[in-house]
Amino acid sequence: MTVREDGIRRADGTRGIYGVVDKPTYALVIPRDDDGRLHLVEQYRYPVGGRRWEFPAGTAPDRADVDPAELAVRELGEETGLAAARMTLLGTLDCAPGMSSQRGHVYLATGLTAGPPRREHSEQDMRAAWFTPDGFEAMVRRGELTDAQSLAAWALLILHDARA
Repeated sequence: MTVREDGIRRADGTRGIYGVVDKPTYALVIPRDDDGRLHLVEQYRYPVGGRRWEFPAGTAPDRADVDPAELAVRELGEETGLAAARMTLLGTLDCAPGMSSQRGHVYLATGLTAGPPRREHSEQDMRAAWFTPDGFEAMVRRGELTDAQSLAAWALLILHDARA
């Protein structure tokens, strides 16, 4: 991650400064089994001082330029141990376009096979569990699932399912 301040000229001609957080592209994966259950991970998130449930997601190490589909496969295996027979691109998300350049690609993983997770050192406290869609939505209503990218991905999944 880098943080920069750019000198800008606004539409009215005045000058200003714009702060930007540059972070690499990420992939987020919604693992869904044949019964419609969703696989989520939970980990401690330092900036908010607590544990959060979310869909598996991540970036390439050292800001490497990795194809988002490859990144999705890697993150799914690392965080959950799951392998998918099919990865379907659901859409693209801009995390916080008012302050960050980071963009994410959301995939639906189906045809899942279980295996051991291969978590990075920083993910050793991660937990994983299956949730029904009703259970997922109940966690959202109770404020137990607040990750913006996971909620936006859920919206993309709902739109995908409505088209199918």
